Amino acid sequence: MTVTRAEYCVLACAEAWRGDGEVLAAPMGLIPRLGARLARLTFAPDLLLTDGEALLVGADDATVEGWLPYRRHLALVMGGKRHVMMGASQLDAHGNQNISCIGDWKQPRRQLLGVRGAPVNTLNNPTSYWVPRHSPRVFVERVDMVCGVGYDRAAAAGPSATRFHRIPRVVTDLAVLDFDTPDRTLRVRSLHPGVSAERVREATGFPLTIADGVPATREPTAEELRLIREAIDPAGLREHEVRP
Repeated sequence: MTVTRAEYCVLACAEAWRGDGEVLAAPMGLIPRLGARLARLTFAPDLLLTDGEALLVGADDATVEGWLPYRRHLALVMGGKRHVMMGASQLDAHGNQNISCIGDWKQPRRQLLGVRGAPVNTLNNPTSYWVPRHSPRVFVERVDMVCGVGYDRAAAAGPSATRFHRIPRVVTDLAVLDFDTPDRTLRVRSLHPGVSAERVREATGFPLTIADGVPATREPTAEELRLIREAIDPAGLREHEVRP
């Protein structure tokens, strides 16, 4: 059965929550949301899924299962019991993320979302990233403004910043990346089928660690494919976000 690039991305996002246990999954964006629902329906049944505001929802049809008071939400955030998957307009080799502006922040060339909750997310609970277009414009040597905190800045700030700081993975339309290196810099964990190491290097604005023989992103099982296509995203919205 043919698997699309978008479906590999959904599966790779789901894997970000593997082994998390009973935590609040906070996926931001379509593909991360589909991934979180797939994770809960398969290998991570203890995940709590949120609508992004105040409700807990089901994995199969997003029915409301409970109410999450704001104070309880903050308790989960501040105690490392929440795993966010955010987007990134820029991301550097250490995992510093920018979603605020492009150019000098005093007079930016382009205004984006703003800092929002990125600093709190990255310092107080695990934070992964989803990048639908892997390119040198996103993966830059130095971000124009630090919103999400990377490993170098967290380490410089000391134990108060590193207590819950963790970036489990970065999923893009080309590959899965992580920071499991001695200096906590970005490396390729797997390549999506049909993507070469050279293509990923060319799409990255800094030297990127890609080991010889890096594996392909794992294949979805028949049941995972069925869930994606029939239960989670029967309208096929995923195919509009990820190019072949």
